[in-house]
Amino acid sequence: MRMNTDDDKVYPFHLQNAGIRGQIVHLDSSWEEILVHSSYPQRVQQLLGESLAASALFAAALKFEGRLSVQLRRAGSLNLLFAECTHDGALRGIARCEEGATDDEINLLSPDAQLALTIENRETDSRYQGLVAVELPTLAGAFETYFERSEQLPSRILLTERGGRCAGLMVQKVADADMPDDPDAWNRVTHLLATLSPSELLDVPVETLLLRLFHEEGVVLHPGRSLRFECSCSQDRVLGMLRSLGREQALEALGDSKEMEITCEFCNRSYAIDPVDLSGLFAEAPLAPGSARTQ
Repeated sequence: MRMNTDDDKVYPFHLQNAGIRGQIVHLDSSWEEILVHSSYPQRVQQLLGESLAASALFAAALKFEGRLSVQLRRAGSLNLLFAECTHDGALRGIARCEEGATDDEINLLSPDAQLALTIENRETDSRYQGLVAVELPTLAGAFETYFERSEQLPSRILLTERGGRCAGLMVQKVADADMPDDPDAWNRVTHLLATLSPSELLDVPVETLLLRLFHEEGVVLHPGRSLRFECSCSQDRVLGMLRSLGREQALEALGDSKEMEITCEFCNRSYAIDPVDLSGLFAEAPLAPGSARTQ
């Protein structure tokens, strides 16, 4: 069956003859929109793009309303990398590195590096976080180790970013009574994946690529889910952040100004907060007489 393989989609597939399931993702316009808001060194851009592709691959397995995020901290001069995908395909991401950082100073194997996967379930208001050991110099290798050790789920993951485009592919050996038990299948599939180049993953249409790789494994490609850049910031979220700071710190941030401007780092949208906003926010503790008011 042929289907429309537009960009910015994640597609599940399975290999009928091998007992293996997977996902493949392409990100183009959504990744370009994320890059519009920030300028990163080449290595940081590569890692952020790979992380976004990974978050889309992993979130494709969510069976509830929620979101999945990838977070990397203290990888050399890369202080923070954050990529997130929701159950309905909303993507956002950001990275922060030291000023003047060079590619050589980004180090996944830094002793202080920490990589985490976080899943938030909106339906149950629950949150799960798994720490990922970074023992290999690639994000794909780190995630493979995580699924193997934490989920007992053999996985192979390919991630790439180039020139404003990202792509990823993941296969996993699943325990499923409806799938055949072929003891050599995993070795066959992983050897086939080892022949795939980053350029092919980026440039070859999804259906063509999977048939080229796995035509003898009975590949079945399922309909894809669209992905898009979408920031979850809002005036209410900004006020919630200020509320978490507490009245004293929020007023200190305002100072003697008529208003303060808070800019979202994900989308560059600005929110103006004035004394009236803060007065309503901390209604149980009104502003003291003589505090600044809007004109």
